[in-house]
Amino acid sequence: MNLVDKQVIQNKMSKRLVKNQFMNKLFFSATAFGIVVLIVLLYRVLSEGIGHLDWGFLTNFASRFPEEAGIKAAIVGSLWLMAVTAPVSLLLGIGTAIYLEEYASRNKFTRFIQMNISNLAGVPSIVFGLLGLTVFVRLLEMGRSIMAGGLTMSLLILPIIVVSSQEAIRAIPKNQYEASFAMGATKWQTVRRVVLPAAIPGILTGGILALSRAIGETAPLLMIGALSFIAYLPENVWSGFTVLPIQIFNWTGRPQEEFHLVASTGIIVLLVILLFMNSIAVIIRNKFSKRF
Repeated sequence: MNLVDKQVIQNKMSKRLVKNQFMNKLFFSATAFGIVVLIVLLYRVLSEGIGHLDWGFLTNFASRFPEEAGIKAAIVGSLWLMAVTAPVSLLLGIGTAIYLEEYASRNKFTRFIQMNISNLAGVPSIVFGLLGLTVFVRLLEMGRSIMAGGLTMSLLILPIIVVSSQEAIRAIPKNQYEASFAMGATKWQTVRRVVLPAAIPGILTGGILALSRAIGETAPLLMIGALSFIAYLPENVWSGFTVLPIQIFNWTGRPQEEFHLVASTGIIVLLVILLFMNSIAVIIRNKFSKRF
């Protein structure tokens, strides 16, 4: 190797090192920017809202007076909404994923379904609100009820659950299928005893994260006519309701500065619930990942 070739190699290596350092600093800057923005937002919310967070805020109903305003109806309404959304979306989503991955034939029709499911995952949430308003509120005459809201939110997160469940099923090694079939198991026995237990971490993680999105959505519920001010608790799935994001949205729209501080307190409660749900997803994933 002559001197010219060595110089060319050194120049190429120097360029690669410079490019590597540039990309390293670029990605670090992007990460640092996101963390700084998050810290600033958390600091502002906590500094404005922590002073109003007490037991009375959690047990009082909404009020025209900021010092008496509470979030009890919104918390209970959110729990009622999740009680409808969770079973409907998880059963339909996981069942659809199992059918598409294990039973459906690989043809143009199934590819068309798969393409549409993937596209629906990126549709704006307000479109699902319009669909819920047309189908559940008006066509099926469910009114502004928890059932209508829960079914609307199920449609919103259903594509996410289907896609995440499919990815979890696809991650299972083929040799587990072959071993199950070699021992004489049927298709359903293989799915029930081999596929689902191994795919539970990914399925439940995706499902809980999807439910976390549902509990923080506002636009679809506003479209179906969810209430922004109620002073009672829902009695059943046909009752009127409000949820945490709508209650916070209502407070931020008030001209009084005190209501803006109360809204910050509501955001703290919503963040705690979301962090709790996401923590459950991480715990479930870690627990089942060690088992399978």
